[in-house]
Amino acid sequence: MERNLTHIALFAALIAVLGLVPKIDLISGVPITAQSLGIMLCGTVLGSKRGALAVLLFLALVAVGLPLLSGGRGGLGVFAGPSVGYLIAFPISAFVAGWVVERWSAPIGVASFAGAVLGGIVIMSVLGTIGMAVVLGKTLPEAALLAAPFLAGDVLKAGIAAAITQGLAKVRPAAVLSRA
Repeated sequence: MERNLTHIALFAALIAVLGLVPKIDLISGVPITAQSLGIMLCGTVLGSKRGALAVLLFLALVAVGLPLLSGGRGGLGVFAGPSVGYLIAFPISAFVAGWVVERWSAPIGVASFAGAVLGGIVIMSVLGTIGMAVVLGKTLPEAALLAAPFLAGDVLKAGIAAAITQGLAKVRPAAVLSRA
């Protein structure tokens, strides 16, 4: 139990640290950040339940006002902005990424990439697009065009998440809880 709490807290901190990487602001008001890499890693390394809990802890800290989102954003106001769909998607994305790695017996690198793509790209893009459409008053196709610039970077982040997870599994297999 104590070990699980430590991992959950460490990965919530990892997401926060990845928020220190400078963001790239887009016209939609939703920035490109490195934090989605942390979401992917929560799932691929910690597994579905622990990964989602780490993200929920991170979001709880953001909600109480800590400036942990990229660009020093925090507080309840971020849950009413164009990023709301992505924020809602964060724990679901981590859960799905972890679920894929846990359930699929493919090599860890392949399963991690597939989990990161399904959770960290597909789930996050769908919910993020819906959130932007609602908040910005756009149609779904218009919001999808605003979300399109994220895709290339997200594929790169999925590859990085898979490589990190595979490397960790190689040097310290017990640390990859999604396969424990």
